Amino acid sequence: MASSPCGSGNFDCGLEIKTRSVEQTLVPLVSQITTLINHKDKPKKSEKTLHAIQKVGQAVSAAVGRFVAVGEAIAVENEELKEEIGLACFEARRAGNAIAQLTDVVNPEHLETDGRSTVFSDRSGMVKAARMLLSSVTKVLVLADRIVIKQIITSRNKVLVTLEQLERVTTFQEFVHIFSQFGNEMVEFAHLTGDRQNDLKDEKKKARMAAARAVLEKCTMMLLTASKTCLRHPDCESARINKDTVFHRMRYALEQVIEIVTDTWPAGDSQVLPVSLYAGIKDFKVRVESLRDSLYPLPYESMAAQLEAMVEQIEDFTDSAYTSHEQREGILQLCHLTRQHTQQLIADWTCAQSVKAKDATEEMELSVLKTCQSISELRRELHKVAVGRATDLLKLHSDQLTLQTLKAAGNEGNLEAVAEYARTMNEQKEQLVETCRLLCHISGTEPLEITCIHAEETFHVIGPQIISAAQTLALHPSSKIAKENLDVFCESWESQLCDMAVLLREINDVFEGRRGDKRTYLSLPRPGKHSANLKTAKAVKLDSEEQTTMAKLGLELRLLTSDVDSEVDRWEDQEHEVVRQSQSISSMAYSMYLFTRYGEQPSIVSCSVLLFFKHLFVCALLETIFFSKADDDDDALKKFLSTVIYSHLLDMCKLMAN
Repeated sequence: MASSPCGSGNFDCGLEIKTRSVEQTLVPLVSQITTLINHKDKPKKSEKTLHAIQKVGQAVSAAVGRFVAVGEAIAVENEELKEEIGLACFEARRAGNAIAQLTDVVNPEHLETDGRSTVFSDRSGMVKAARMLLSSVTKVLVLADRIVIKQIITSRNKVLVTLEQLERVTTFQEFVHIFSQFGNEMVEFAHLTGDRQNDLKDEKKKARMAAARAVLEKCTMMLLTASKTCLRHPDCESARINKDTVFHRMRYALEQVIEIVTDTWPAGDSQVLPVSLYAGIKDFKVRVESLRDSLYPLPYESMAAQLEAMVEQIEDFTDSAYTSHEQREGILQLCHLTRQHTQQLIADWTCAQSVKAKDATEEMELSVLKTCQSISELRRELHKVAVGRATDLLKLHSDQLTLQTLKAAGNEGNLEAVAEYARTMNEQKEQLVETCRLLCHISGTEPLEITCIHAEETFHVIGPQIISAAQTLALHPSSKIAKENLDVFCESWESQLCDMAVLLREINDVFEGRRGDKRTYLSLPRPGKHSANLKTAKAVKLDSEEQTTMAKLGLELRLLTSDVDSEVDRWEDQEHEVVRQSQSISSMAYSMYLFTRYGEQPSIVSCSVLLFFKHLFVCALLETIFFSKADDDDDALKKFLSTVIYSHLLDMCKLMAN
């Protein structure tokens, strides 16, 4: 069970607190009640002390009253939880009133004569009231949190229904209409899950949520182009396979989100991560070092077995065809050295046990030092090999030569060339998958392990999808939709390579002890705060909350772009001024989205900038439509467009002012 503020005051509320918002809401209450419980029992209480105690008690009672009012309002709006929340609110109000009565101690001369219980005479009553208050308030908060979970589930269900409709569409017109609805539902779902991700206390769940949301974000665009390609080429098998894979991935990611927020997992689906080499080495080193302080009976077979299990995992490094001969020999030598030092340590420990030594002998101390040193050197070598492999691969893929040749072969309709380059693509995919597996071993934290596993799965799936998209284009080289489809899948591959570069930096930060340094980011200039003559600000790293906010805005911008692309496809005159301007604006918006989403370097664009771009994009599009209607007599439409344009311009001015 996760720890909560209730524990800090020796109160067990009996409920697991899973989110930071619930925890932070309880902190002030716990602090005030702890002050009341821990007051010093002095024979003589000053008037100042009595006033302070009464003031705290009144503050607690007033806060509980306001809290209960909100809780009861929530209960009215949610019939299925009305009874539970109502009961918890009743208990909270009763406990708050009890605390107010027990702390009503301003008139000390009447305390003994009127026989009334106070915090001084009935300390156990105060503790009981405090327990009841914390338990009931926590229960209300946890029940309210269930409402948030219900909102996410409801949003997911809406997305699933629309997803099924999209899968069955047979015409472009029907697809455009349903996909517009799907885009709005996905934006809502992204907002809800993004807020939930930031609120989660468990870092592993947060990492899993981030991975699932990344799949949904990338698959949204793949779904658009893959579906359009199938509609345009209904008899193409490779197009159908691509579409089916995207829909399957989206459904799986949606289910993962629900499993995370509800904390329920399918039968037999264990969420316990396999022990990585980093975790195994860390635990082994702790066990070795603990022998210095205590010569407790330790079955040496278990220590030797643990080392052999790690050596077996290290075969992922030594058996790899991409590990150089020198690296393989270096790893094997360090394994042999660690095994020797461990055997010597066990021998020295056995000797110390035989003479019934109370403390570690000099020989044993030396063996402990040698074993720890050799296992640390082994860890450094494994880190060096994995990070070096990843760095080399990222450099190799920086020019995206394989993707370019696949695109060229597809555009030429050359199926033989596509098949040839597909083999190269498969080989590169296998290298990246294996490298992600090695990075998982040395990642250093469980959240980073989860991110490595996500990267491995993504490369494993997208590689074949790119090949299928290239085959589709080769079969239909004149198809603009098939070309766009291949471009989207290639962009997803490039995006994952950028994510891998970020992951690599984070793993290095953990290894070198730099994790946790939070830096600020560049924002729009503010009057009085920033000088217009300042030098160019350096790019900095956004924290997880800022990245989530930017991802939400980016997704909204990308979906707006998709709506524009879908609409202009329906125009008969593709050379019309409105079509050309709309496509130009759409391309600009998508370029801005890609810059903020896929830039390999830390972002120099804040959420305010992206929001500004969003308003600019919508405003420019509306202006294009407005001027296209300049000769029309529809004054009501012109007035409406003018009002909306003015509203967006006003929002842009506010952003600039801030």
